[in-house]
Amino acid sequence: MLSSVLLLLLMMISGSKADYYGFVFSSSTKDLQADGFPTVARYLYSFSTCAEVDAQVCGNNCNFSEIILNKIQEISGEWCQKERLVTSVTNGSQLSQFGFSGGNWTDNRNGIVSFRVQMQEERGIRSDTGEPNTSPLTAVLPVLRVPSNCQRNFSLLAFDPDGDEIRCRNAQNASECDVCTPAPIINLSSSCALTFSPTGSSNEGSYAVQLMMEDIAGQTLALTQANGGTSQRNTGDVLSKIPVQFVFKVDPVAPSCTEGVYLPRFLPPTPDNGAKISTTVNQTLEITVKAEATQSEITGLLFSGPYNVMRSESGSGTFTLRWTPSDVEGGLSHPICFVVRANFSSSVLTSDLRCVIVTVAKNSAVTTTGPTTSTPTPAVSRTMARSLTTGTTSIATSANQTLDAGPYYVIALKAKILATMSLINDEETLAQLIKEELISYGLPQTISIRILSSGSMEVTNAT
Repeated sequence: MLSSVLLLLLMMISGSKADYYGFVFSSSTKDLQADGFPTVARYLYSFSTCAEVDAQVCGNNCNFSEIILNKIQEISGEWCQKERLVTSVTNGSQLSQFGFSGGNWTDNRNGIVSFRVQMQEERGIRSDTGEPNTSPLTAVLPVLRVPSNCQRNFSLLAFDPDGDEIRCRNAQNASECDVCTPAPIINLSSSCALTFSPTGSSNEGSYAVQLMMEDIAGQTLALTQANGGTSQRNTGDVLSKIPVQFVFKVDPVAPSCTEGVYLPRFLPPTPDNGAKISTTVNQTLEITVKAEATQSEITGLLFSGPYNVMRSESGSGTFTLRWTPSDVEGGLSHPICFVVRANFSSSVLTSDLRCVIVTVAKNSAVTTTGPTTSTPTPAVSRTMARSLTTGTTSIATSANQTLDAGPYYVIALKAKILATMSLINDEETLAQLIKEELISYGLPQTISIRILSSGSMEVTNAT
């Protein structure tokens, strides 16, 4: 089913004129069900208008069963980003590569005309986790902006639910890009950081950015397919790769490069870049974003994330992103990225890029005193479990943490631990090691760990 949908997308996009602003792909799996592992593939399309997205992807008819596009955000006269979700079930499949091409990039200084994207998915069941591999997760705005006279750094979100290392590189061959000339005014590191250094006015304008984000095997892995066949990936091998494409715009000089003067500066309680936030299905999450710019006028919050995230403003420079995940989003991690925008005279100025990862627990039977806030909490994700997954002794844990004057958080951890210590004779040592691991994910120093006779674990907070 998935391959036929991808072929349909290829047929509809290829050969069409477009004002293209970028694309991002990711694919995630949920826990094993009776018929296999539910899989959700996420496609983010960016064009100059929402109507253009519809025309390029589904021929102006996005309401039939095969293709439904949901609007994330549209900036009138500039760009629109829409999301398409494709759900399926996998029992492990072989390495697959697929992609599409066509249309025209928006005018750019590095001479990229037609767009081309390629994805690589490794869907075999991993020997270290017992689950299919998950691609890196990221999001990005269709346009990132910088004044030509300001040093600016952008750290792209690079999150892998399997705990694999993620590397970024420029697209580099005919299957990944039609013309592969990198934007000469930015430097890309393998850790997915973009660096822009001040440049002359002759370099102002838009540049097409075409990146590949890859997850890398940290050890030798056996991968099992649905037919029982196996393959091997060695340390350092690429497991999957996703395209990350967007526009990087160099604007005229700003009067000052100091954040908080003309360029918006984030203020608390805005989450840090890369923060991990937990919520549950049918529970409303609130992320507060606050910024200041003393000499320019803050005009809005631009974001990329799940299509049903709602944005509101409560005074100059203070915004709230509200999201109530559905069952479809349960059991998965979701990136949300944002910038604050300001105007000065005829100039548009933006903050740096902030991104968070929201992990949605499957269980919605949680009562709280109000909506979940954006206070970072330990993510209910495979990353947390896999940091402890090294063997065969199963220890299930759960913890309830009550923050002062705030909502309740429920964090669940399932782990397998292999150790030479005895669960009976070395109980205190094991409990201390597990406590240190939980604290490293954000639980308070005051938690107490007790291993029960059943092999389960009790976590309490002394405060």
